[in-house]
Amino acid sequence: MSEPERITLAEVARRAGVKAATLRRWVQTGVVPGPTDGVWTAAAISHARLVARMRERGHSLAQLREATAQGRLAFGYIEDLLPPATSDHTLEEAARETGLEPALIERIYSTVGFNAHALRQISADDLQFLRYCAAVLAAGFPLVAFLQMSRVYGQALAQVADAEVRLFHLYVHEPLMRDGVPGLEMAEEMEGLARELLPLASPMMDHVHRRFLQHFVEQDVIGHLESDFGDSQPLDLGRLRVAIAFADLAGYTRLTEEEGEEEAVSAVERFVENVEHTLPDDARVIKTIGDEVMVVGSDPAALTDWAVGFQTLVAERPLPRIGIHYGETLYRDGDYYGREVNLAARVAARSAGGEVIVTRSVVEQAGSHLEFELIGEVRLKGFKEPTELFLARVADDD
Repeated sequence: MSEPERITLAEVARRAGVKAATLRRWVQTGVVPGPTDGVWTAAAISHARLVARMRERGHSLAQLREATAQGRLAFGYIEDLLPPATSDHTLEEAARETGLEPALIERIYSTVGFNAHALRQISADDLQFLRYCAAVLAAGFPLVAFLQMSRVYGQALAQVADAEVRLFHLYVHEPLMRDGVPGLEMAEEMEGLARELLPLASPMMDHVHRRFLQHFVEQDVIGHLESDFGDSQPLDLGRLRVAIAFADLAGYTRLTEEEGEEEAVSAVERFVENVEHTLPDDARVIKTIGDEVMVVGSDPAALTDWAVGFQTLVAERPLPRIGIHYGETLYRDGDYYGREVNLAARVAARSAGGEVIVTRSVVEQAGSHLEFELIGEVRLKGFKEPTELFLARVADDD
């Protein structure tokens, strides 16, 4: 077994960006843990860098000493497992290397969600990323589609990274602090766990991506084939004809007041999970907003069947309320926009707990095993013309 690298106090101070005398004082006053058996551990070096950054932000040594004792700085050490961001290339150099115009690189960075500062810190990994982008465009993928795809990647992966950090903090870091584990020991324990987990994240996401990609390729082929069999008129570029459902929990606000936020959030989690697990193959949850779920599918009959069946499975309050409409939408960045989406949301708002309300366009596509009771022509908020609404339910066998 090789001997651990012996790093001097002066070198640690250099890495932290402070004077050696300052680092020595921090060690003596307990703000930074010193070397163990004469060896500076990775956690201790990271701690020194964290303290230096926190001092730059104006935090006092007393605050940092208390944070060190409580282990609140321990989570920051995990950043050492990630490759350092080094500014190896300028924007102009990256443009020459990849063949992408500087303005296009700026647009790609903005679309993905990187801030303007990232353009001044283009690393070797960033350059490789830009080469991949150039290869996709060189293969003939349209720029407008590539930018939309990049925005979806950025939004989805930012959410993934944020969740990884939040969940690790809530379920690993916080329990260790409550147990009173010393700061340096806590940092080393978390670093060890993160070192094991981090290499697993990419292959897990790659598997999930491939599974979903296979599923949606199949659904897209089926959807286009069925569309060709129908009498539908061709749509303009960027538009899709889909069934849109909005579902939420009736009385959610009252539940929050009566049972508290924890119980209300648990009810929403169960609701969303049940929706996701019961949807037909061609449909998926596009987004959730509070207790509301937006679902899109290619088959209005299948989505209506699901909605009516879903209501029969729910026995406890708060009961779901669901509205469905079928029409032409504008597809952008993985989401759906336009008048028909707004109409579906307004239809859902007119339904009560346990009900499925649909429009005429849905009724015309539905199967004979369902029946639809005409509610009447209703003037929905934001729409000049009244809309025919129907209550959907399983047809009476008689």
